[in-house]
Amino acid sequence: MKIALLGYGKMGKTIEQIALKRGHDIVIKASIENPEYNIKDADIAIDFSMPSAAVGNISNCFNNGVPVVSGTTGWLEDYDKMTALCNAQKGGFIYASNFSLGVNIFFELNKNLAKMMSNLDQYNISMEEIHHTQKLDEPSGTAISLANDIISEHKTYKDWALNTSEPTTIPIVAKRIPEVPGTHVVAYESNVDTITIEHKAHNREGFALGAVIAAEWLVGKTGVFSMKDVLNIG
Repeated sequence: MKIALLGYGKMGKTIEQIALKRGHDIVIKASIENPEYNIKDADIAIDFSMPSAAVGNISNCFNNGVPVVSGTTGWLEDYDKMTALCNAQKGGFIYASNFSLGVNIFFELNKNLAKMMSNLDQYNISMEEIHHTQKLDEPSGTAISLANDIISEHKTYKDWALNTSEPTTIPIVAKRIPEVPGTHVVAYESNVDTITIEHKAHNREGFALGAVIAAEWLVGKTGVFSMKDVLNIG
């Protein structure tokens, strides 16, 4: 594949290394320092840019017939607009708050646990996410996905918020610590015990590998997909 990297920070560079090892070519490395490119030179785009740039990047891909895989978070107020444009232009699109294969398994565990715990009123749910200090959005897109999946399966919880104590709202604590790729913890606590599930990334390679695998899967397809489709889970 000829890949356009839209965003060439630490994540983009890690994706580049993995894509090259898997036999692909990087034909575009777009960044703030290198904003000019012709997206038609690529077979597919992988977007890990800034929240402010994501909608423009994704729109440009759809309008030029290039499928796009996006892992940029913090822009989802425009997600429905982008999926509508994808369908109108008969494009191909995968967005994921986290492309790690392990995290996508963690998503399924989280949903199943929420369903199991829905009728056990003695347990209160809380969440914690820890990321590196360069991460711009808070809470993380992964934490928001985890919280929304709990809300969809658990009868008590209706919303999530940072550092809240409302009875029907999932409290999320967000921490920023240097050189932490990403940790997510979901806890169910009662007076007698605590049940915890956790995913801890050791480096960025898991996210990058998942994004490249998603791009390989998307080439030649039209429509809006998710990592569930890529991994055939759920």
